[in-house]
Amino acid sequence: MKRLTPVFTVSVVITALFIVWGLIPKSILPTANLDDVTKNIQGFILQKFGWFYLLSASVFLIFAIVLIFTKYGNIRLGKDTDEPEFGYMSWFAMLFSAGMGIGLVFWGVAEPMYHYYAPPFLEGQTPDAARAAMRYSFFHWGLHPWAIYTVIALALAYFQFRKGAPGVISSILRPIFGDRVDGSLGIIVDFVAVFATVFGVATSLGLGAIQISGGLSYIFDGIISNSIGTQLVIVAIVTVLFMLSAQTGLNKGIKYLSNLNIILAISLLVFLLFVGPTNFIMDLFTTTIGSYLQNLPSMSFRLSPFDQDLTWFQDWTIFYWAWWIAWAPFVGTFIARISKGRTIREFTIGVLAVPTIFGALWFSVFGGTGIYLEFFQGFPLMETMNNQGMEVALFAVFDNFPLGTVLSMIAVFLISTFFITSADSATFVLGMQTTNGSLNPPNRVKFVWGIIQSSSAAILLWTGGLEALQRASIIAALPFTIIMLLIVVSLIKSFKEEKIIPHRAKN
Repeated sequence: MKRLTPVFTVSVVITALFIVWGLIPKSILPTANLDDVTKNIQGFILQKFGWFYLLSASVFLIFAIVLIFTKYGNIRLGKDTDEPEFGYMSWFAMLFSAGMGIGLVFWGVAEPMYHYYAPPFLEGQTPDAARAAMRYSFFHWGLHPWAIYTVIALALAYFQFRKGAPGVISSILRPIFGDRVDGSLGIIVDFVAVFATVFGVATSLGLGAIQISGGLSYIFDGIISNSIGTQLVIVAIVTVLFMLSAQTGLNKGIKYLSNLNIILAISLLVFLLFVGPTNFIMDLFTTTIGSYLQNLPSMSFRLSPFDQDLTWFQDWTIFYWAWWIAWAPFVGTFIARISKGRTIREFTIGVLAVPTIFGALWFSVFGGTGIYLEFFQGFPLMETMNNQGMEVALFAVFDNFPLGTVLSMIAVFLISTFFITSADSATFVLGMQTTNGSLNPPNRVKFVWGIIQSSSAAILLWTGGLEALQRASIIAALPFTIIMLLIVVSLIKSFKEEKIIPHRAKN
């Protein structure tokens, strides 16, 4: 193995110390334990910087949309003669795979139901609450998160394929800081990206373990319990599986499992669409798309300064924006790798539109069905979630349709394969980020990051459950938000130096 980079050494040491810190019980560190410290830091960040997350995410979306209509949209992510490596269908399929994950399966039913019962500024369990529930679900999984991914993926692809720079975050900032990115400044930037990736991915791995445990306990009631012990066993088993997959390389384990994910996810969606309330679902999808686009500007900047109760926005919108930013180095690197040869315009339209539309359809089918069961048929879905946990919402919905147990088993398997592919891909990306952008990081490096990821997820579950996972994500995302704003400036500065060839000159 090549000599370890400073970024690898610093990142491994600090994340390992974090894991050790989490193992220390409160009795030894009564005021300085991991759970209490992250809780205090998160409270400070949400109180002082919630507006910063909201404004930053909107800046990224505005920047991405504006790029589509400028002359810079003609710039290729590569040399002017490069052609896309993948056709549109393959590229869209991979964007779909990146957009589908543990989080979407976990929240597909649960989030609309929560908003239906407790919407912002409205009375719950009303038709208006149902409309708001779907609109905010579209909002949280729509254009804003994919604009965040667009910015980092665009920057990585542009500087790596067009400028020949290493595929690491620090190299993107060279137009601003010059050769200083080769020193300690670059190490700090890349470390922040690694730290954000580790705990962003750990958040989803924790959600996956919780939902697999909830699904198994729901299916095998009285045999398997939905407990921390079960969740830790699941983390351990899946760790072995994704570590085996990681050793096979990018074109084997990840590729085959991703294809399987797509087949299973679309199968579940299509089945429920046609055995469920089809007309209601498609009417809801159509109506909510219009409402979402109409209200997008106001939702993008909405807080409640005179109410002085920001709890709803902190728990949902601000957490989501922080979560997406923490995931940005991971997902951005993946998207960048498959987008060489595309123009900035087609890249931006594809990355913004395709996953947003699919996510909207997913929430309409699963969340819409949940609301339909509660609103029209009186099925106590929210009561079930309150009694057994939000992770059982999907399985409770399946219980109302033919082959419910079979659907639940398929869903558990789908979540497991998403767990494996997410962790597998993240070990690959972390390997790249800590080996100066190597396109084939050594297996030993990937092995180290695989162990660290799983340990982080297990520690966060053990010390504070889902809340600790959320706090770690929000904390890790704050410094990376600043880096992403600098990336926007760096891109604009570099674009101005481009000699753009009009489309007509290429024919």
